[in-house]
Amino acid sequence: MLPDLQLNDHLRLRKPHPCGSYEWTVVRLGADIGLECNICKHRVMLTRRELAKRMKANLTKHKEKTEQNISGE
Repeated sequence: MLPDLQLNDHLRLRKPHPCGSYEWTVVRLGADIGLECNICKHRVMLTRRELAKRMKANLTKHKEKTEQNISGE
């Protein structure tokens, strides 16, 4: 399943960047996803499908999702 992302989400990828960081920030949304390394600030573009393969976890908690779950019960 393709990830549901928002701007400024913090992601953990499976393999480290050459600088040693596993954590990235979403800086662009669209057909391609723009990511920025949290340590060296390098930017890359990945397709949603490629990001789904490389992503380990979304470290950002969204209040909207938890509010919907509470009100939906």
